[in-house]
Amino acid sequence: MDWHWKNFRWLGAGVLLGSYGLKILTGRDMKKVYTHGTAAVLRMKDEVLKDISLLRENCDDIAADAKEINEKRQAEYDAQQIEDAKALLAAREGDAVPEAEG
Repeated sequence: MDWHWKNFRWLGAGVLLGSYGLKILTGRDMKKVYTHGTAAVLRMKDEVLKDISLLRENCDDIAADAKEINEKRQAEYDAQQIEDAKALLAAREGDAVPEAEG
C-alpha cells in the first residue's frame, strides 16, 4: 500500500513542477530570453550562409581550373597524336617496299 502512495506523491510533485514550470516558461522574462536566443540563431545562420557562399565560390573556381587543365592536357595529347601519325606516314612513305601482312 505504501508503494501506491509513493507513486501518487511523485505524480503530485510532477504536476506541481509542471504547472510552475509552465508559468516560468511563459513569463515575460523568458520571452526576452527566447528573443535573444532567436536573434543569436539568426546571426549564426547568416554567418553560416556567408561561409557556404564562400565555399561554393571556391569550389566553382577549382572546378573551372580543373576543366582548363583537362582541356590543355587533351590538346597536348591530340597534338602528340598528330605528330605520331605524321611520323608514321613519313616512315611509311620512306619505305619503297610495302610490308606483307602476316
